[in-house]
Amino acid sequence: MPLDGMEEAAGGAAMLPLNLGAASWHRLEVLCIGAHCDDIEIGCGASILALQEHYPECRIHWLVLTSNSERREEAIAAARTLVKGPSRGEVFIGELPDGLLPAHFTEVKQLFEKVKRSVDPNLVFTHREADRHQDHSLVSQVTWQTFRDHMIWEYEIPKYEGDLVTPNMYVPLPVSLAKRKIDIVMRSFPSQASKSWFTAENLSGLMRLRGLECRSASGFAEAFHCRKLVFSGSGA
Repeated sequence: MPLDGMEEAAGGAAMLPLNLGAASWHRLEVLCIGAHCDDIEIGCGASILALQEHYPECRIHWLVLTSNSERREEAIAAARTLVKGPSRGEVFIGELPDGLLPAHFTEVKQLFEKVKRSVDPNLVFTHREADRHQDHSLVSQVTWQTFRDHMIWEYEIPKYEGDLVTPNMYVPLPVSLAKRKIDIVMRSFPSQASKSWFTAENLSGLMRLRGLECRSASGFAEAFHCRKLVFSGSGA
């Protein structure tokens, strides 16, 4: 679904838009969660840019579980580039070891509980539970344990394991935001430059595939997995 407005489909039909605005909210509070310092930007960077355009009063918070001194600096700089000053919320960056989060379950839970005491999000971005990376999967599980009554969008991370499946939530993107996301990712994380997956073509390719699947007018989109949505139109 588009974030706002109507995305026209072939034959004249239109998708029903998802509008995150609500009169009872002072502002839209968004929590972005990543196991590693580049996960948020790769998984939902363009959607974060789009949210700031559609909801200028939003506040975006950051939680990253693993880092070292170099990666921490990259993550802080990337978050500041992606999120404009008025929308910047709290930033939490843990120092747990990459690839070993399941062995540090207690510390992961403690960090999540710390964030929960400070942030009450309307929308949470996190990893997909079926992601085959052990850190990603654990972060998704603890997200659902911690934020049980929140809207959660699980983002995709392309990787060697080839665990992508058909999503059920799409955010069509203008070309400008898709390109800006790619530029931010490629410039912000030089420590990953030697990795085979770390290419602008890979980032563009996935957004183009998802754009095709949702008939995005620009040809670009990010996609998510929403396992539980609650419709409150009945007023119950």
